[in-house]
Amino acid sequence: MNRLLVRKPMSKLLAEASESEGAHTLHRVLGPWSLTALGIGAIIGAGIFVLTGEAAYRHAGPAVTLSFVAAGLACVFAALCYAEFASLIPIAGSAYTYGYATLGELFAWIIGWDLVLEYALAASTVSAGWTGYFVSLLSNFGISVPASISTPMYVIDPQGQWVNTGSLNLVAVSIVLVLSVVLALGIKESATTNTVIVFIKTGIVLLFIFTGVWYINTDNWTPYIPPNTGEFGAYGWSGILRGAALVFFAYIGFDAVSTAAQETKNPKRDLPIGILTSLVVCTALYIAVSAILTGLVKYTELGVPHPISVGIQATPFPWLGPFVDLGAVMGLASVMLVMLLGQSRIFYAMSRDGLLPPIFSRIHPRFRTPFVPQLVIGAVVSIPAALFPITALGHMVNIGTLLAFVIVCASVIVLRVRQPDLPRPFKVPGYPVVPALGVLCSFALMLFLPLETWERLFIWLALGMAIYFLWGRRHSKVGALADVTMKTPGD
Repeated sequence: MNRLLVRKPMSKLLAEASESEGAHTLHRVLGPWSLTALGIGAIIGAGIFVLTGEAAYRHAGPAVTLSFVAAGLACVFAALCYAEFASLIPIAGSAYTYGYATLGELFAWIIGWDLVLEYALAASTVSAGWTGYFVSLLSNFGISVPASISTPMYVIDPQGQWVNTGSLNLVAVSIVLVLSVVLALGIKESATTNTVIVFIKTGIVLLFIFTGVWYINTDNWTPYIPPNTGEFGAYGWSGILRGAALVFFAYIGFDAVSTAAQETKNPKRDLPIGILTSLVVCTALYIAVSAILTGLVKYTELGVPHPISVGIQATPFPWLGPFVDLGAVMGLASVMLVMLLGQSRIFYAMSRDGLLPPIFSRIHPRFRTPFVPQLVIGAVVSIPAALFPITALGHMVNIGTLLAFVIVCASVIVLRVRQPDLPRPFKVPGYPVVPALGVLCSFALMLFLPLETWERLFIWLALGMAIYFLWGRRHSKVGALADVTMKTPGD
C-alpha cells in the first residue's frame, strides 16, 4: 500500500517548474490576458447557449439565476484552491499533479483518469452541440450542409440499450480534427486564435444582454420559483439545486487554465489572475443572460436546443439571430480548443511520470508542443463526437469534474497540514473554511446527479484502475525511486 500512496516530492515538482526552455520543453509565451482568455474561452459555450434554457424549462423556471449562483459558488471555492496550487506548483498536470504531491500516486492516477471525463468527453459533447449551430448559421446564407450521413450505427443509449442512430456526425469529427491540428502547431498560435474567438463571442453575448434588457416582460418572472410538481427536481427549491447540478457544466473550463502552467511566463502571479478573473467574468455574464432570457420568454417555452435565438426572436430585432448563431459557433469552438489543450497537457504530465507511455510526453522540436498526444486525443475524441448525441455524452462530464474539485479542495488542506512552511505566492483566503466548503458544495452537487451517472463513473474508474495496475504502476518513475530509497524524499 505504501507504494500506491507514494507522493511526488515537492523538490522534484519545483525543479520541473524551473526547467530552462529548450527544444524538448514547452514554450513559455502566455501572460495574464492570454490565460484569462483561455479561461473565458473554455467557460462560455454550451452552458450559456444551450443549458440556460434547459435548466429553466425542466427544473428551476426563472429561478435558474439562483441555480447559476449556487453552481458558481461551488466553483469559486474550487477556483481559489486551484489558484493556490497553480501558484505553488506551476507545472502542467493541473489536479493530477496536485494530487500526486499531496495524496499519493494512486489518487493522482484516479484524478488524471477522471479528468479524461472532463476534458476529452467535454470536447466530444461540445462538438456535437457545435454541429447544430454551425449548420443553422450556414442556412442563414442559403448554404445547406448535411450534419451527418445515414449509415447503420449502433451505440448504447443513456439507459444502456443498443440503438441504431443511423447517422455519423461528420461535422463534429471535422471541427475536432481541425482544432487538434491548430493546437499541435503551437501554443502561441492557439492562444491567439482563442483570444480572437473570445472577443467575438463575448461581444455577441453582450449584444444579447444590452439588446434584450430593454424588452423584458416582468410577468415572465412570475412565479419566480415555480411550485414543485411533486417530483424531486421539478421546480421548487429541489429544482433550483437540480438545475445547479445541470448548469454546472457551464462553468467547466476555468481549471483548464492551470494545465498551461509550463507555458506561462510568470505562472506564480499570472495563473491565479487567469483562473479567478475568467470565473468572475463568466459568472456575471451567466446571471445576466439567464435573467434576461427568462424575462424575454416564458420559461415553459425554453425547452429548445437554441434558447438564445428564441430570446432574440422576442425582441424587435430578429435579424440578430444569425449573429447569435455566430457567437454560439465561436463560443463552442473555443471551448473545444481549450478542452483539447487541457487533455493533452494532462497526458503529458502523466507520461513524464511514467504512468503513461513516453510517446505522450514527446515534444515537437519546432512547434514545442506535445504534438503526438494532441493528435491522438483529437482522433479519439472525434469517435464519440461522431457516434453519440450530445445528451448521451454530457451525462459523465459533470460528475468527473466535481470529483476533481473535491480532491483538489481536500488536497489544499492536506498540504497545509503536511508542509505548512512551503512558500505560497497565493493563499486561499478563509482557510480552512473555504476549501472545506469547496469539498462539501462539490460533493453535494454530485449527489444531485442521476444514479446512472454514478454507475458509469464507477465503471470508468474500474477501467482506469486496470490500466494503472497493468502499465502505470510498473513504469512509475516516482514509484521506482521509492523502491530504491524505501522512502519519499523531499517530505
